[in-house]
Amino acid sequence: MPDRAPQPVDRQLPTDEARDLISLVRDIAQREIAPKAAEEEDAGRFPREIFTLLSESGLLGLPYDSEYGGGDQPYEVYLQVLEELAAARLTVGLGVSVHSLACHALANYGTKEQQVEHLPDMLGGGLLGAYCLSEPASGSDAASLRTKAVRDGDDWVLNGTKAWITHGGVADFCTVLARTGGEGARGITAFLVPGDSEGLSAAVPEKKMGMKGSPTAQVHFDGVRIPDGRRIGEEGQGFAIALSALDSGRLGIAACAVGVAQAALDEAVAYATGREQFGRPIADFQGLRFMLADMATRIEAGRSLYLTAARLRDAGRPFARQAAMAKLFCTDTAMQVTIDAVQVLGGYGYTADFPVERYMREAKVLQIVEGTNQIQRMVIARHLAGPESR
Repeated sequence: MPDRAPQPVDRQLPTDEARDLISLVRDIAQREIAPKAAEEEDAGRFPREIFTLLSESGLLGLPYDSEYGGGDQPYEVYLQVLEELAAARLTVGLGVSVHSLACHALANYGTKEQQVEHLPDMLGGGLLGAYCLSEPASGSDAASLRTKAVRDGDDWVLNGTKAWITHGGVADFCTVLARTGGEGARGITAFLVPGDSEGLSAAVPEKKMGMKGSPTAQVHFDGVRIPDGRRIGEEGQGFAIALSALDSGRLGIAACAVGVAQAALDEAVAYATGREQFGRPIADFQGLRFMLADMATRIEAGRSLYLTAARLRDAGRPFARQAAMAKLFCTDTAMQVTIDAVQVLGGYGYTADFPVERYMREAKVLQIVEGTNQIQRMVIARHLAGPESR
């Protein structure tokens, strides 16, 4: 029924190289990702071969140093790549964002020797990462995590369980936050753990309402032994490393949310201009036209918000408050836009024959991951009014 192809987003990109990069991403998304998305999400199939292709194409390490196999791209470009990928399939866009999050600690806090040894494979060698912070009893209160790492000579022995881990069971490496000292944030240290370590296992993936192709599982550490050379940063520095990674990761979620919202809007516009009732396209009716206009405005505002934060990051300026705002606004926008897209399609929107119902189910998780939107509001308020009084 839709007879109007969506127009590519008109992006403001800083270089010709960035424009060529976006063209490459769009080509991969249209040829390799989008055509299989609905079928594979319905079947719960993880597209590992797509991540291999992205790695071979230089797209898994875009914001990192080319010395180690990265793409040397500013964050404002990397995030727009994520948006394009997420519009084609959120499992892929979010997966790239999580992989980048898993690389952050080593790329920014590792020693030169660690970076030379591990980063090339992580950024461009076909490996896929997981970020292990949350636990069954510590989600928003991450500083209360209980997974322990105990020193044993030149090694560390890890025991505990991580929860809600994207790529749990399929990741080649995990960035793990574990307790090496006393209670609270200062007793946490970061480690780089190989995915095939003895004693590391994953539970059966969670059964989710959306993103069924992306495995989310508990990861168990049962006497996992790793050398001290895989400790990232100083002992007790792990929580600060985690917060630094999450500031950047929230921008990745914001970009993915805008991608999902854009895909939903494109579908709604195509349907509205092709579907006729009362002898004319339903896009002629003012009530629906206003709905489409509001959807488009929210998306454009969200895109501007995450790009503003990214440009602050690229300039080396503080961006934590803007990252929280972008994550909050963009994910709320994705939820509202996808709900509205289902409404535009009416009964068809509620069926799996059209992708908007999948977009709506997927959008919900973006309001939860990497800090719920209630946590984002707390972060923003602390920047405005200072810490809460005890």
